[in-house]
Amino acid sequence: MASQALIKDFEDLLGKENVFSSEADRASYSYDSAVLPAVMPALVVRPTTAEQLGQCVKKLYDNGIPMTVRGSGTNLSGGTIPDKSDTVVILTTGLNRILEINSDDLYAVVEPGVITAQFAAAVAKKNLFYPPDPGSQAVSTIGGNIAENAGGLRGLKYGVTKDYFMGVEFFDSTGALVKSGSRTVKCVTGYNLTGLMIQSEGTLGVISQAVLKLVPPPKASRACMAVFPDVQSAAQAVAGIIAAHVLPCTLEFLDNNTIVRVDDFTKAGLPREAGAILLIEVDGHPAQVEDDAAAVEKVLKANGATAVHVPKDAAEKFKLWEARRMALPVLARARPTTVLEDATVPRSQIPAMMQAVNDIAAKYKVEVGTFGHAGDGNLHPTFLCDKRDAEEYHRVEEAIDEMFDTAIKLNGTLSGEHGIGTAKAKWMEKETSRGTILFSQRMRRALDPKGLLNPTKLVGI
Repeated sequence: MASQALIKDFEDLLGKENVFSSEADRASYSYDSAVLPAVMPALVVRPTTAEQLGQCVKKLYDNGIPMTVRGSGTNLSGGTIPDKSDTVVILTTGLNRILEINSDDLYAVVEPGVITAQFAAAVAKKNLFYPPDPGSQAVSTIGGNIAENAGGLRGLKYGVTKDYFMGVEFFDSTGALVKSGSRTVKCVTGYNLTGLMIQSEGTLGVISQAVLKLVPPPKASRACMAVFPDVQSAAQAVAGIIAAHVLPCTLEFLDNNTIVRVDDFTKAGLPREAGAILLIEVDGHPAQVEDDAAAVEKVLKANGATAVHVPKDAAEKFKLWEARRMALPVLARARPTTVLEDATVPRSQIPAMMQAVNDIAAKYKVEVGTFGHAGDGNLHPTFLCDKRDAEEYHRVEEAIDEMFDTAIKLNGTLSGEHGIGTAKAKWMEKETSRGTILFSQRMRRALDPKGLLNPTKLVGI
């Protein structure tokens, strides 16, 4: 626990209501959504203005105290778990204002604690569109989305958070204010520090403000659910849609285990006998939507779809997408421990990766429910187990090792959207190189010589 003197300093700066020092309060910020041990922080502070945020960082720097920045803590790689018991957690949830939505120049300015879904809804009221839609959007924050480069269901066509990140203000490890990027479409003033902050997981600075690109909303859309007898047929259909040069805004996959469990919980009327389903939506100009929908249906049937169901109205369409978004929470109810991964491969390798996941699950005798963003190769094999059973959990760990090895052999990546944190740090060199790790560590030491910003995350310091 922090010293009384430090607690008093922060209470004077932020107000007692924004300083959390009791054991119960600190315990609430000792873990995130990863399956990793909790670490109790020394103190938790919640600034409510950018000026206070900078002062918090400076005070911790001056005292040589490590800091971990946290939004809603929905990340899945250990990125917001404190490093040691002397770490102070800085909450950004008090910085939750939408400062500007500019309909003329198509951008918005927000603070890091703004909730993603609330921001998207505010933008929609202005007849504009912010496409990134991570599964945790109802609670995740924009700052966390930037720190992890969050993706979502619409990533196939519209891209991910980095594609909408135009400018940033952040505090470096000393508490000095840094600005990069702008409100203009083009900007080459200085180093691209905006790009540097994407997926930096709180290791290079503390974001206080972001400029985000907005786009016009699509004029029309059409969704469908395709039913397949097995996983491989669905995987081939995904590859076929991409090969036909159709880019749906969403192209999602659920295997039978996930279908049954989701239907048990949501009563959405999913086809429980299906080996797999694809949930697909195309959008754009009405004429283009008609053409794309016809092309998609042709590919689905050519690849063995036993049924293609088009929702009759907006309510039924919403029910389908809500069922997809419930995949993780429903699977998490099945067993005491849920290990959600996001190994990602080139889209042409989706059939091979899906087959590998099923083969690996059978080999190690572990239960897996697989869903995910099949259209961009980002699968979420979800291992269901009980960590208290050491033998079972060891088999899960071996299965995950082999799964990542397979993804890398298929020219894929360890993480499409969940980040590295501490959960995946041990595999980083396999995908990159020893030189990459050393280069990254030298960069971190140059920017944070005391090693105070989330010190053990990504590549360590």
